[in-house]
Amino acid sequence: MKSFNFILAVLSGAVIFFTSCKKDSNNTKTKTDFLVQGSWKFDNATVSGTDVSSLILGCQKDNTITFSLGGAGTLDEGATRCNASDSQTRHFTWSLTANETLLHVNDTLFTGGSSDFNVGTLDDNQLVLSQNINIMGTLQPAVVTFKH
Repeated sequence: MKSFNFILAVLSGAVIFFTSCKKDSNNTKTKTDFLVQGSWKFDNATVSGTDVSSLILGCQKDNTITFSLGGAGTLDEGATRCNASDSQTRHFTWSLTANETLLHVNDTLFTGGSSDFNVGTLDDNQLVLSQNINIMGTLQPAVVTFKH
């Protein structure tokens, strides 16, 4: 019986220890936290549900986009620039609005696109942005996915 009480006391202590060390559930990350935690690189793109990743130029696929706290951002051209006279880095400003569901940048990051993106998935590994783009006079839904 003494050994049973001892085991029960040890288990109770362990439960108290581990539950006291549990992370506070109110400490969840915001989309801003996820956005600024590192640089993002192109993963894939679709237009009207069709994968168009192969149509994206290699010189655009190797770009990295970094969002910093305070609303500053940098687009780095990567190892391959589309135009040799382009600067290696471009700076922009950004903001998340509408309860962190809309990303606004003061620059057009993609040809044919605008500076406003709907924010889909945004977590530790993935950033999914969408917007309507004009293709031959018709607005088409475009989705671009980035990864760390």
